[in-house]
Amino acid sequence: VEMVKFVKPETSYAELETLRRDAEEVLEILGLPYRVLELVTGDLSFAAAKCYDLELWAPGEKRWLEVSSCSNFEDFQARRGNIRYRPAAGGKVQFIHTLNGSGVATARLLVAILENGQQADGRIKLPDALVPYFGAEFLD
Repeated sequence: VEMVKFVKPETSYAELETLRRDAEEVLEILGLPYRVLELVTGDLSFAAAKCYDLELWAPGEKRWLEVSSCSNFEDFQARRGNIRYRPAAGGKVQFIHTLNGSGVATARLLVAILENGQQADGRIKLPDALVPYFGAEFLD
């Protein structure tokens, strides 16, 4: 799932925080250990002005797995696509800002659920939020 926003320039950084928070909320609901990284300039894509990566801990692999990336491209993509708007007050036409976030990488999320829920007896303890959908607390 991709999350995409077309926003006014003056709200783009607040909207980026909302986008990040939306992706983060999924991980919180599942109760999985995660961290949020703000990428340094040298790690940003060519088009991004700011980017957050969300990572889940995978104990079996002993490493963090990136499950979401949320970026503000400011007007980079809008200029390429000539996507503009006119402010309500009838002001000068402006380029919008575009934001993009990957929902949550499903395969990596599944790995984190399995590895973090692994019990000594081999069963997998499901996150509480998933129990109603599986009808059980554990997978055998």
